[in-house]
Amino acid sequence: MSKTDITTAAADTDPETDPETDPETDTENTPEAREAKELGAAGSQLSTAPREESVIGGPSLGPLGWIRWFWRQLTSMRVALILLFLLSLAAIPGSLIPQNSVDELKVQTFQDKHETVTPIYDKLQLFDVYSSVWFSAIYLLLFISLIGCIVPRTWQFVGQLRGRPPGAPKRLDRLPAYTTWRTTAEPEEAREAALALLKRRRFRAHTVGDAVAAEKGYLREAGNLLFHIALIVMLVAFATGQLFKSEGGKLILEGDGFSNTLTQYDDFKSGSMYDTDDLEPFSFTLDKFIGTFERNGPQVGTAREFEAHVSYTTDAGATERKSVIEVNEPLEVNGSKVYLIGHGYAPVLTVRDGKGKVVFKGATPLLPIDNNITSTGAIKVMDGYRDKNGKKQQLGFNAFFVPTFAGKGNGNMFSQFPELDYPVLALTAYQGSLGVDSGLPQNVYQLDTSKMKQFKDADGNKLAQRLLPGETMKLPGGAGSVTFEKDIKEWATFQVSQQPGNGLALTGAIGAVLGLVGSLFIQRRRIWVRTVRGADGVTVLEMAGLGRSESAKLPEELGDLALTLNAEAPTAPAATPVPAPEEAQETTPATTPATPTGEPVEGAEK
Repeated sequence: MSKTDITTAAADTDPETDPETDPETDTENTPEAREAKELGAAGSQLSTAPREESVIGGPSLGPLGWIRWFWRQLTSMRVALILLFLLSLAAIPGSLIPQNSVDELKVQTFQDKHETVTPIYDKLQLFDVYSSVWFSAIYLLLFISLIGCIVPRTWQFVGQLRGRPPGAPKRLDRLPAYTTWRTTAEPEEAREAALALLKRRRFRAHTVGDAVAAEKGYLREAGNLLFHIALIVMLVAFATGQLFKSEGGKLILEGDGFSNTLTQYDDFKSGSMYDTDDLEPFSFTLDKFIGTFERNGPQVGTAREFEAHVSYTTDAGATERKSVIEVNEPLEVNGSKVYLIGHGYAPVLTVRDGKGKVVFKGATPLLPIDNNITSTGAIKVMDGYRDKNGKKQQLGFNAFFVPTFAGKGNGNMFSQFPELDYPVLALTAYQGSLGVDSGLPQNVYQLDTSKMKQFKDADGNKLAQRLLPGETMKLPGGAGSVTFEKDIKEWATFQVSQQPGNGLALTGAIGAVLGLVGSLFIQRRRIWVRTVRGADGVTVLEMAGLGRSESAKLPEELGDLALTLNAEAPTAPAATPVPAPEEAQETTPATTPATPTGEPVEGAEK
């Protein structure tokens, strides 16, 4: 008999569900119905998975019936997996399209370059994927589905743990793994030996009538439940992180400091339930930035050292400490993490008016536009400058900086290497109104020239000049000068974040992996050992096994148990065959039993 015959052959296990005597049950052909008919109580509760139901071709349902049907579909594992897949698909746009929650500047740049698709993306909320209505709907449905599935399964599993393995089926020879032999031991003695053996092998075992029932592999279902509970934990962690997170950015020049207050941030975002009063009281100073880059080979220009040396204090009056912040190695202070994000240069300029008075002197950070730190920005002189007539004016300079210039006549002015090998600063100068007094916010790295005029040289050409460190650009008409100082400072950008759900997410991820390992590699199975006295007075011992899913390991395990038990219930000497009882003649195949010492245990073929 092959395993493909087991489904129909095992129907005799329970006479109440025998299709030959009960044609009504024979009309049901679902896997659940077949399992119930084949094995009865012996095959029940090997899994706590809810039964899938369908209304196709069934009776009409009322409103309450439809609600119950919809709830059962929503809380099925199939729908939960579909929702999990949809959630993964829904997260893809968030990784491909710039998000407002991450970088508004990138979003604005994307919108300026793609004016056609921007309105469509706005309506689909693709710039705010993780807070969009459709993403939240999938997220909440998945959350409800998992909880609605796990809660009843957990209670059912707890009930199974508190119960005992069911008694042996009537026909053990129709189970996937089976063996039998005649033994010289008494039936009671053989049962006791079988019970002791199974308990030693860590089976939950007890005696039911003339058989021993044992079960093992509960960790499979526990792993299943752990995996799905871990998914809920990760969903809760994601929600917690979105609601209570805070994230702010700050650009700091060498020698400057930062205090963790809201007004100190260049940009700051937080979850809807975050309280800004919860900002941790700490401060730090950027003492020095060290960046070295690969000079040769295919990875030329790749960063080798990228370190921010800082001094920090955890509270007012606390002892100052030293630390080094590297990429992916943040500074952790009282639950906040300070990440090193970027790096650039800040040329130091000195601006004088027509009388030689210094009206501006300082380092101005410029933003990199490529991997070699070609940088652009604006220098704004808002106060203190007067023209040759003594009239108050404002000055503005568009700046283009390269740390390593290729040289005049060698293409466009783009940097050839990220380090300060041959720094050059190109300036264009304007005078007029910067527009900062209008009350409207401005980008500090961009110059609004709508109310300004560009300086012109003696030939009437627009004034623009390249400067080396130490050189000066004279403004025409005695308007003053601009000096590019030899001191070029470096800056670093930092992100200060609080993510309260990270630890919970890690716990959920570890739990999911452990649960998945348990559900994949542990097999839940049952073993029965029946001992009865035969017609000739010799004890007949039968052993059979049943697993949730057929596996080659079950016959192997049963064979090992049979060989071990045979040592305590040895095979009886061969005797003249005696006709079996009438019932056995009707139900037992003539080619049956294999013995543990002679034939292999029945598995794939009987």
